[in-house]
Amino acid sequence: MIQAIVFLPLLAALVAGLGQRAIGTTAAKLVTTGALFASCALSWPIFLSFVAGTGEAGVTPVLHWVSSGALQFNWELRVDTLTAVMLVVITTVSALVHLYSWGYMSEDPDQPRFFAYLSLFTFAMLMLVTANNLVQMFFGWEGVGLASYLLIGFWYKKPSANAAAIKAFVVNRVGDLGFMLGIFGTFLVFGTVSIPEILAAAPGMAGSTIGFLGHRFDTMTVLCLLLFIGAMGKSAQLGLHTWLPDAMEGPTPVSALIHAATMVTAGVFMVCRLSPMFEAAPVAAGVVTFVGAATCFFAATVGTTQWDIKRVIAYSTCSQLGYMFFAAGVGAYGAAMFHLFTHAFFKALLFLGAGSVIHAMHHEQDMRYYGGLRKHIPLTYWAMMMGTLAITGVGIAGVAGFAGFYSKDGILEAAFAAGGGGQIAFWVGIFAALLTSFYSWRLVFLTFYGKPRWEQSEHIQHAVHDDHGHGHDDHAPAAHHDAHGDGTAGYHPHESPINMLIPLGVLSLGAVFAGMLFNHQFIYPEEGAAFWKGSLAFNEHLMHAAHEVPLWVKWMPFTVMAIGLFLAWNSYIRNTTLPARFVAQFSLLHKFLFNKWYFDELYNFLFVKPAFAIGRFFWKRGDEGTIDRFGPNGVAALVQGGTRLAVRLQSGYVYGYAFVMLLGLVGLASWAMVKFQ
Repeated sequence: MIQAIVFLPLLAALVAGLGQRAIGTTAAKLVTTGALFASCALSWPIFLSFVAGTGEAGVTPVLHWVSSGALQFNWELRVDTLTAVMLVVITTVSALVHLYSWGYMSEDPDQPRFFAYLSLFTFAMLMLVTANNLVQMFFGWEGVGLASYLLIGFWYKKPSANAAAIKAFVVNRVGDLGFMLGIFGTFLVFGTVSIPEILAAAPGMAGSTIGFLGHRFDTMTVLCLLLFIGAMGKSAQLGLHTWLPDAMEGPTPVSALIHAATMVTAGVFMVCRLSPMFEAAPVAAGVVTFVGAATCFFAATVGTTQWDIKRVIAYSTCSQLGYMFFAAGVGAYGAAMFHLFTHAFFKALLFLGAGSVIHAMHHEQDMRYYGGLRKHIPLTYWAMMMGTLAITGVGIAGVAGFAGFYSKDGILEAAFAAGGGGQIAFWVGIFAALLTSFYSWRLVFLTFYGKPRWEQSEHIQHAVHDDHGHGHDDHAPAAHHDAHGDGTAGYHPHESPINMLIPLGVLSLGAVFAGMLFNHQFIYPEEGAAFWKGSLAFNEHLMHAAHEVPLWVKWMPFTVMAIGLFLAWNSYIRNTTLPARFVAQFSLLHKFLFNKWYFDELYNFLFVKPAFAIGRFFWKRGDEGTIDRFGPNGVAALVQGGTRLAVRLQSGYVYGYAFVMLLGLVGLASWAMVKFQ
């Protein structure tokens, strides 16, 4: 069964990618979508068996892979609780994204390639989460990096998409260097890349030291920090986060699949998979906590100022990943995975809902040109509402709540119970929850409430221009004249097609019920210890303490959610002039946040410009000025000069050649007379 789950997407990708001309667009879409739904159908029984307590961990061999001295490992597929959780997340979201793409990409002329890339990405991600050794995990790790590059830059004729794809690829290579060094160091210390053997031996390495960069450091701290650098790149943590918002240049289904539910959670999965190593390295765990909390705060502040609907959700993803990491840092690995699980549903829902809005608004992504859409696309509106209620953590303690209410509150309670740096992370997380509520409801109010502001959009004006018969855009979503007139320049948004709405409905169910149905298995002390069954380091003592925190701690997330909701309502519904007055009053702060803390500008100054300067130096002075001048170009010039001389000597007259021969004979005779005198 596990072989089919993993390899069906690969087979579908090969069929659609290599055989698209033979089988056609529709067949390629059917093959890839069908394969993903089959993988999804096979994954849920595995997950539910672990939920019911009947699932058994196991390893399925595929083939013998490498045997080189002490380095020996096979290609094996590991299935345990942690894998089962990731299987349902990956295959469910991917299957729904495939179905959604039937509608969203319906006018694209290169659909088979797109669907092949989606399936290839899914295969790589499945390889990553089923890995039983670090090299196989790295294979999947690099595979999703390649697939993300292909998907972000899918519209390769769009310069911004190409730039975003290259940026994602390069930034991830920085993180992957740390991951590779961590794998090398782990093999050096443990003599194996087998994950079970490494985790079994990790506690015994606590307190040992290793030579690194000319000094002696704690072994487990060095290894875990190097591995965490890889997680920072893949999961867009502060410092290596700059690629994630730019990746929104790819098609919206790509954003939902890669940058909301799967690829960016690979770093969280890796830390949780290797949690016994981090348990033996408290300094590294503290770094994870700090970086996670800092990312959570940073991304939430930036998200409050963005106008692009996809970028708001992208920074939200970055912030939610910060929650997962500081949960892992304080030792609440079950809570981190629970938030990963629920986040997959409501974040994919928000991205696909945003795609439905963009589809209805003729590819306009600026929320300033929306307004009043709830009357025109009501199904999309309710789906986005479900996602917003989930991400903002709406719920009542001890009664009921949406998915994010259980998972995010579980993280905050565990952080508070952990004490020390965990309590700092708790307060940072509370403030980020306030900002999350504000920018999430800001998105809802700007998009679905108020008066329509469509007439200000160039995209909409272009659509109306085409609709009036002055042109035609084959890629425009449906639009027609508004016979009644509503101040929208004649444009009337339509609801998305059924193949885009079905995924929204399914994901809405996850956003509503995933927390209520599974919170006991993921984070409750007794049930959680049985559920995880040693697949990660589940700290029963910490989770007991988390459930016994003071009542005000339990109510704090709901309180700040309500405050954020009120602030957004007051600013964008009741008193719409307030945001402009705030920006005018705090222009420097707004500019700082709107420009993403100037990380891109800083990196451009520190790394990009010096790299280009060095490149130009070696190009002009090294390649052209030295190598070409004295190498190929120099030799070519010498040959050319010799040719010119030879041409002059070759006159074509017999008497000229006879004269040269006579000179040669005179010279030879003279030499002989001198030589033999």
